[in-house]
Amino acid sequence: MPALPPPLLYADTERSADALYFGKVDVPDPFIAFGHSGKKYAIVSALEFGRVRRTSDFDVVLPLEDFHRRARERWPDRRPGPAEVIFLAAGDVRRTSFTVPDDFPSGVYARLVELGLRLTIAPGPLFPEREIKSTRETAAIREGNRCSALGFAAAERILRGARIKGRRLVYRDQTVTSEMLKFAIESACLEAGAVSANTIVAGGDQACDPHDRGTGPIRPNEMVIVDIFPRVTATGFYGDMTRTFLRGRASDAQRALYTAVRDAQLAAIRGIRSGANGRDVHRRCVEVFESRGFRTEHGKRGSVGFFHGTGHGLGLAVHEAPRMSGSIDYTLRAGSVVTVEPGLYYPGLGGCRVEDVVQVTSGAPKPLSSYHYEWEFRS
Repeated sequence: MPALPPPLLYADTERSADALYFGKVDVPDPFIAFGHSGKKYAIVSALEFGRVRRTSDFDVVLPLEDFHRRARERWPDRRPGPAEVIFLAAGDVRRTSFTVPDDFPSGVYARLVELGLRLTIAPGPLFPEREIKSTRETAAIREGNRCSALGFAAAERILRGARIKGRRLVYRDQTVTSEMLKFAIESACLEAGAVSANTIVAGGDQACDPHDRGTGPIRPNEMVIVDIFPRVTATGFYGDMTRTFLRGRASDAQRALYTAVRDAQLAAIRGIRSGANGRDVHRRCVEVFESRGFRTEHGKRGSVGFFHGTGHGLGLAVHEAPRMSGSIDYTLRAGSVVTVEPGLYYPGLGGCRVEDVVQVTSGAPKPLSSYHYEWEFRS
């Protein structure tokens, strides 16, 4: 297979992990970045120029305003945009082709093709090397999970300190709600240097929809899924952990549900090593659940049981390669980082998920997250 042309990006680093990976600097507004002859180029406004030039991984940083002036001179009847700037910059370095990610802005793509540049859409990840994490990147993910653990501790303090009053939990004279717990979690993460957006605190049947963020009162004796995936402000890397809690007294059925999920997670972790197929790791979870009588079914009103993947890659994006699921063959590679998060969901009984992060090695995976597994808080 012939080598692909160098990369071209037009994105901000808040939404594009590729842009952050390429330049190693955060830029909140869309900017132009590309490769040429082994060097990395960025074109940014005066607002960002000095900082990007001083702190980034770019070899060449160029002022956007100069390109706007040239574009107005060349196309006096048109308001210059990113396509015109890219076209001029490509001409300066005598480049006629680039590779772009599959989420490259379609309008800019169409205009560049019209201007005569040859663009190849990357057949997979623009930077497949992102999958293998360096020592620095691994430490950044571990830091994200340290922040997650602080969030769990904040939620646990409230749940343990809450009094049971009928169908309510009361903490410091206030009803405990998903919103209260999320505020405590997100405040703890923020204080630790990470932003935890879209935190999940879902109790009862809300937890049976794995991405329901949760609203309203947390009830006694009901399972509560808490999923925390903060982004560390200093590095852009994520943590991602889930625990299931219950304030009160669990039923035998709830304990059986939790035990099955935790045992499935341990079975999956034992199967993770370089060369393993993610589908086989996922199958280990399925076998545990089926052996305990926890069936997965799909109906008109939704699905019950275990109906999502076992894990996904984690790094500058909260979901990235590789994947471990029943529908994808993916060979795990040493150095990649994955979540391990089996779950079971049955309306009327509740939802349960436990998630940790490990790094793939040639032997036993290396843990990158840590928080205890005590989940039933009776007092």
